[in-house]
Amino acid sequence: MNSFGLYFRVTTWGESHGPAVGAVIDGCPSGLKLSPEDIQKELDLRKPGQGELASSRQEEDTVEILSGVFEGKTTGTPISLLIRNRDARPGDYEKLKDLFRPGHADFTYEGKYGHRDYRGGGRASGRETAARVAAGAVAQKILTRRGIAVFGFVRQIGMIILETGEKGFWETDFSHAGISRIPGLRREIYSSPVRCPHSETALAMEREIQDASCRGDSLGGIVEVRAYGLPVGLGEPVFGKLDALIAQAVLSVGSVKGIEFGQGFGFADLPGSKAHDAYEVLNGRVHPASNRAGGVLGGISSGEPLIIRAVVKPTPSIRIEQKSVDRRGRPVTVSVDGRHDPCIAVRVVPVLEHMVNLVLIDLLLRQSAAQGVKHG
Repeated sequence: MNSFGLYFRVTTWGESHGPAVGAVIDGCPSGLKLSPEDIQKELDLRKPGQGELASSRQEEDTVEILSGVFEGKTTGTPISLLIRNRDARPGDYEKLKDLFRPGHADFTYEGKYGHRDYRGGGRASGRETAARVAAGAVAQKILTRRGIAVFGFVRQIGMIILETGEKGFWETDFSHAGISRIPGLRREIYSSPVRCPHSETALAMEREIQDASCRGDSLGGIVEVRAYGLPVGLGEPVFGKLDALIAQAVLSVGSVKGIEFGQGFGFADLPGSKAHDAYEVLNGRVHPASNRAGGVLGGISSGEPLIIRAVVKPTPSIRIEQKSVDRRGRPVTVSVDGRHDPCIAVRVVPVLEHMVNLVLIDLLLRQSAAQGVKHG
């Protein structure tokens, strides 16, 4: 299962310390203007080596378009994207090849395949997500033409939380004319080293990560992703529900361990009289008066903003010694040096944005096919 999607189908390939990673997109409509620069600007948002809060691995993540684009436009045939690994250091993992690192997929890959790529985790490495971002950048171009905008930010790192009551853009409704402001606000988010839009909270998050890194430890966090401009009706009952597909996409990202929509787990604290969204008519249109449901009802988009929060566990590779065993079952202690993010949540933001993009474009193409509409 290295492929995702039905109408806009993406297959990723490659390993963390192999020659390259990449993606093949099948089902992209023809006639879309597409250049390497369109993809590169998104890859630059997740690439390593961007400051002391991220992995020091120096990868330019330069994308090459090998097929599917002619004279600057997509042809409707498979688009093949290549990202070469320029700063791979497989030798750094030689001493770990017979050990099971706590929190990593070493043990489960060994149990499933009986043979694994121990160089940084192979396919289980976060390096694989570069291919997802590259494919998501293509989806993003189509969604933008349809008036749909997706952005994410860090809501929590360790014990530092961006409170809902803080004044800022995350309380603003961008559903209509305001949607044009989202690209600028997204740039503002990415100007923060921790991808947090509130400056005071961001500084506290930075200090929290730095303290953990100095101890040789790591931190988890919560990433929030929002999508604006969705029509009513996206999602396929019963097993192709919008939220079910989003959950599959988000949970397929390494280190993501949970997801909620709208009020999410907070519904457990509310009676029904306060949990549900009432309806009203505004400017001649029926819509929910609130958005506790997070933009999804019955697995179908309500036309309100899609609101998702995902929890990301702490980075497994840490310098603090942890107990484990080797492949023969002998007890060992593991301390991992090298180039690892002290908090994965920071660099997961663009990955989750683009996984949402991939789900949305796939459902839009399904909807268009069902209605006999040419989509491009």
